[in-house]
Amino acid sequence: MTGVEYVRDLCRKKGIAISKLEKDLGFSNGYLNPKKMDNIPYDRALLIYKYIGGDLNTMTGTDTIISDEMPYYLNDETREIAQEIFDNPDLKSLFDMSRKMSPERLKAHIEFMKNLQNTESGSDT
Repeated sequence: MTGVEYVRDLCRKKGIAISKLEKDLGFSNGYLNPKKMDNIPYDRALLIYKYIGGDLNTMTGTDTIISDEMPYYLNDETREIAQEIFDNPDLKSLFDMSRKMSPERLKAHIEFMKNLQNTESGSDT
């Protein structure tokens, strides 16, 4: 049984229309068509899992034990940066301010910070 067939069967057993699941999760109409794909990408399978339960491994067609306890960020560097921003109030403040700036002002501030870093590290070029 493919992941799509598994989800369709699970929906049938729970009395949930496939079209309702697709609409509620923001998928396009007909996304869970077994003629279009066999298994479901992890990010979408996780949404389905949170909506109706079931088995993520079967949905994704993997033998790897996958759970909803997997880290939010799958990329280690991104996870580390996010954690640093979370842990450091000054970085969080800097990040929040950067989100509110125009792209031109943000670029100017980045150039200023690069120049300051180069000056402090002795590589003023």
